[in-house]
This record gives sequence, structure tokens and C-alpha cells, in this order.
Amino acid sequence: MSKLIIEARINEYAGRGANPNVPWSPAEIAEDAAQCRAAGASIVHFHARAEDGAPEHDPAVYADIMTRMHASSDVLVHPTLGAATLDAVPEKRMDHVIALAGDPATRADFAPMDMGSANLDYYDPAAKRFHTTDVIYKNTTGTLQHFAKAVGEAGIKHYVVTWNLGFTRQALAFMDMGLLPEPLFLVFVLTGDNLLVGHPGTPEGLDAHLQMLPADRNIEWGVCNHGGDLLPLVDKIITEGGHIAIGLGDHPYSELGQPTNADVIAHVAERAKALGREVASPQDTRSILAMS
Repeated sequence: MSKLIIEARINEYAGRGANPNVPWSPAEIAEDAAQCRAAGASIVHFHARAEDGAPEHDPAVYADIMTRMHASSDVLVHPTLGAATLDAVPEKRMDHVIALAGDPATRADFAPMDMGSANLDYYDPAAKRFHTTDVIYKNTTGTLQHFAKAVGEAGIKHYVVTWNLGFTRQALAFMDMGLLPEPLFLVFVLTGDNLLVGHPGTPEGLDAHLQMLPADRNIEWGVCNHGGDLLPLVDKIITEGGHIAIGLGDHPYSELGQPTNADVIAHVAERAKALGREVASPQDTRSILAMS
């Protein structure tokens, strides 16, 4: 079993109503990333945000954030591509990552690939209604082939995201085609009660994914729970050899009080220690995933 890779998912599109510690500005994101690194994270995933918390897609803002992150710690950098919030030709969602890869100060270590299209309408179980009915995150097979080639040519590690079994099967097909090299870093996105596209954040939801993984392929798998609490699955993931992606971007973690992202990361690192599994440093993570 490899060392545990902990990724901090620090903001996504989360507001501050449930937890005011969600970082938005470039300075806040970089400081939060350094604190997460000190707490045990080897990867930080972030979304650029405007001063009011709105999604920000300006490549200059991404460059500012990644420059600050690289200057403040050795944590591995994983920016978002943007999803349904970005009204652009799908292939263009990768442009800012590729364009910034030539400069070490602004280079991402990972680029995410969501391996299929999804309905991202949020459901309100109490009211028994959807907030929207037409939000689609579109990732055609052609777009994903473009992403796979562009990321590989830029020398960035593919971060392969799967929300359900169809996504997982697509990822395995891309491996068969030689578009996704081994070792593959495959992250299962479980989802809470408000987003129905993913498997639920339960042992059964995770096991459905794990049963699809072939034993003869070199795959390192991780788990997040977008819109849900991942803590009940932490021990299972640690003891079964998976990796953990967690943070205030997904859930406020009020059961820990009003934590910072670093507090959440430290909690996971402590569980790993208690269960006898070492936590990976950024250099360990590079070695596990065969990154340059």
C-alpha cells in the first residue's frame, strides 16, 4: 500500500455562510494552500474566485494564484477548468492551464478531466424540487480526447475524475487507447443529497466504483464527496489503499466546529497515523504517480 495522498479541496464554489474560512482572493488561496501543506496535504485544488466570491476565469488571476502558491510552499497545484459556469467552447476550458505551463512559476502539476457529461441541477430534498432544470456539464468524447493529448503534451499529470460507473468505464477505455498513461490517478466524486449525478457518499457508493477497477492495471484511486461529508468514509479509504480529497469547498465540516481547511487536513492525517498509514509528501506523491 502506498503512502496516503491527501488533497485539499479548498474552495470550489462554496459560500461563506456555513463556514467563513473558505478562501476566495489569490492571497487567501495561497496562504490556505501553505497551511494545508503544513497540515499534511500534498495537493491543493482550487477555483479562482472574484472578491465577491463569484467564479473567476481570467488566466491572469490563475497565474497570480499559482505564482503565490509555488512561492509559499512545495504543495502540488491542481487548478480547476471550470464547468457549467464557463460559457465557452469546451476545448477552451483547458487553455489557461496549457498556456501557463511553460513558466515554472505558473505551471500546474495536475489538469482535471471529468470523463463524461453530467446534469448539474441541484435538488432540494425537503422541497422536493430542483433549483434548475437545464445545467449540463458537457464533455464529449472528442473533447476528452483533446484534453488527454493536450495535457500529455504539456507534461502535466492527468487528474482523471469519475462521477459514476459510466465515467469510470470511459476512463478505462481511454487507458486501453493509450490516451491515459499508467499509473493513472483516478478520483471518484461521490455526491451529497443535492447533486444526484454521482454515487452517494456511502460505503456502497464507493464500492460500486471499486468493483469496476481491473486488477491488472496500475491505478491509484482517490475519493471526494462533493456537497457531502467525507469523514465517515475516511477510515475505509485509508485502510483499503485509496487516497483522500477533502475540504471546505465540498462541505463546511461543522462537526469539527468552524474549521479551516488545514484543520480538516490535520484531522485526516491524524486518522492515517492512528491507522498505521504514512502520509505522502509532495515528493512522495510525485514518486507514487510517476510525475516528472
